[in-house]
Amino acid sequence: MAIPTEEELKTALAEAGRMREQGDDPHFVAKALLNSHYQVEQLRQVLKAVDRYFRSGMAVQEHQNLRKAADAAHKAIDRSGSVESEHSWLR
Repeated sequence: MAIPTEEELKTALAEAGRMREQGDDPHFVAKALLNSHYQVEQLRQVLKAVDRYFRSGMAVQEHQNLRKAADAAHKAIDRSGSVESEHSWLR
């Protein structure tokens, strides 16, 4: 399956936001899209930090930035929904 274009994603997110605001999300599709998008954006930051860390020769500062990005991603996942205990290996 091809990923949506930037415009398609923007349109889908706007519609999902509208659906949630108006309480028009009987099957929780909008909620799932918004939640997944939020988590993906946090994980993109982790990937950027990983790339910088590897390119830097694994410098201490980049390691700290990577740790912060990973922590932010964990918080995003926790904040956007409960994380079941069996997923604790992700930390």
